[in-house]
Amino acid sequence: MVGSFSEIRERVAGKEAVVMTAEEISRLVESGDSSRLNEVDVVTTATRAVMSGTYAVLSFPVAEPGSFFRARRAWINGIEVQVGPCPNENLGILDLMVFGTAHSRSRLNYGGGHLFRDLVEGKKTMVEVETDSGRAIQAEVTLDQMPFARLFGSRHAFKNYSAFVNAGRDPVATIFHRLPFAPLCAEATFSGCGLINPIQNDPHLESIGLGSRILLNGAEGYVIGTGTRSSKERPNLSGFADMHLMNPEWMGGFITSAGPECICSWAVAIPVISESILAETGRPDREIPLPVNDVCSRKAIGVADYGDVWTGVDLAVEFEPERCISCPSCRVEEACPMRALSHEARQPARDQSLCFHCGLCVSLCPGGVFRSRLGEVKLKMPSGALRRIPVTLRQSDRLRAVRLAEDLKRRILDGSFNIVQPVGRIS
Repeated sequence: MVGSFSEIRERVAGKEAVVMTAEEISRLVESGDSSRLNEVDVVTTATRAVMSGTYAVLSFPVAEPGSFFRARRAWINGIEVQVGPCPNENLGILDLMVFGTAHSRSRLNYGGGHLFRDLVEGKKTMVEVETDSGRAIQAEVTLDQMPFARLFGSRHAFKNYSAFVNAGRDPVATIFHRLPFAPLCAEATFSGCGLINPIQNDPHLESIGLGSRILLNGAEGYVIGTGTRSSKERPNLSGFADMHLMNPEWMGGFITSAGPECICSWAVAIPVISESILAETGRPDREIPLPVNDVCSRKAIGVADYGDVWTGVDLAVEFEPERCISCPSCRVEEACPMRALSHEARQPARDQSLCFHCGLCVSLCPGGVFRSRLGEVKLKMPSGALRRIPVTLRQSDRLRAVRLAEDLKRRILDGSFNIVQPVGRIS
């Protein structure tokens, strides 16, 4: 029910609050029982997607004090990092920033997103330092040896994103596809989790504000404002959390035809403090616009809706290894943006913790080992004609986003996640 932050917090503390995920509310509305919406106090929302605007700030020792005066350049697993801003003269400590879209000089198709997941998984990383005197220092470092490690989103959790097609005549390498993007609008890719997206449920940022508590890759963090390129029509958020508390399954790297990108996940609780929030929580995917952009010009050439890509589809990609026909070279293993497929004793094996359920494997495997209905973008042309373009790649993982919203609901109900009132509105 519509209430104030303090009233909702009291009901949560007293175990009297009605907390539902955005997915549960969707099912409620679709069943015709929308009258129960008035009972809801908190809606839990989530998104998991490729999010380029990601960076980490790390601080840790790499040598004994007095070993070097200042670091001039540094790399972690071959990824060049930005050293500073604190010089740490003679302390043997590095302060640095790592971009999620940075690429390794020594590892093919390895970037910042892969590094962040490796760190959270507890893997050793190789740090190389070039000092101001020209000396080279190497050290193996794990996340446990980093006293300070925070992940920041400079442009995360768009209200909703876009679908992309290649309207040109030649294939295009782009971050919006794993393979060269087929021309003449032969295929579509898209991002955005539709009705369960956080800002979709609070488009005017009445509930989400400065200091709102969130789950970023499973770790409690905070909203610090809007992100870069945020606008009234397409708002997004900036936030941060401690990497030591993150879950590696919710993050990682995603390989595209233009190089590796970064995956992040957000879960946000939306207290129902206004009638407009209440109205938005019941909006189905088919009523949420999905702009369709030409990947070459980045300009909209039409509009579809999220019902095209999330209604009547399969969130998961089914895996039937017994159907493998043992191709001389496996196109799926070569192209998987998550490197989730491998072959053991000539049998395909899928790493479930890595699989993004993007669906690219469905169109690449001639044996039908992978099955999933991915939907199609119904592009409304200026002439009024309707063009149907099959989706071949999803850059949002709604399957895990649904699970994230469920996890946040559980934490609220068991008292391990406290809803806080923002310290200020986001303008």
